[in-house]
Amino acid sequence: MNMQEFLTLTGIVIKSEPIGEYDRRVVILTKERGKISAFAKLARKPNNRLMAPTNPFSFGQFKLYEGRSSYSLSEAEITNYFEELRQDYVGAYYGMYFLEICDYYARENIDETQMLKLLYQALRALLSPSFDNRLVRCIFEIKAIAINGEMGYDGKIKGLGDTAAYTVDYIIKTQPEKLFSFKVTDEAVDELRQFCKSLCSSRFDKNFKSLEILENME
Repeated sequence: MNMQEFLTLTGIVIKSEPIGEYDRRVVILTKERGKISAFAKLARKPNNRLMAPTNPFSFGQFKLYEGRSSYSLSEAEITNYFEELRQDYVGAYYGMYFLEICDYYARENIDETQMLKLLYQALRALLSPSFDNRLVRCIFEIKAIAINGEMGYDGKIKGLGDTAAYTVDYIIKTQPEKLFSFKVTDEAVDELRQFCKSLCSSRFDKNFKSLEILENME
């Protein structure tokens, strides 16, 4: 591919870090190419057009060109910055935890459409005052593990009440865009949280920084 031949990818910035004096390196979860890393020149320079689009949670279309060993970000058309989430201290940490899970699981050149949909809908759910963030977290954890084929589900959930067991089954079998549309009792949420705690400890071999802070808030 010619270095000046541009690609346009749809995705969400899941990680951003400073490089040098003014640049940024971003990790984007994309629909077309899975998880990619890209350099954004001068993105930390005041008033640069790439400053806002290279912040975590930014969702939209990213115009990049592909070099021999990395991508470079040229332009971005962001349709949702999730600004309200950034202003919600607790909600932001839930969101950052979801971003960390996506960074942990996603790979380059793999179809990550389902994970991208799950992330986008989960971030939207965090902004809904009628939805319990603890339930959003349970849904995200279970579905992310299921999408990556690590659920080990045989149609039966042991040790859960009927409502919680039905909820886990529903999460596993339902498309991400339809998941964040139900409520359960506080008792069922507590059961799901215990289930997820055990599930995640057996599936993730990494300590998520945002989770440590989040668990002190819950």
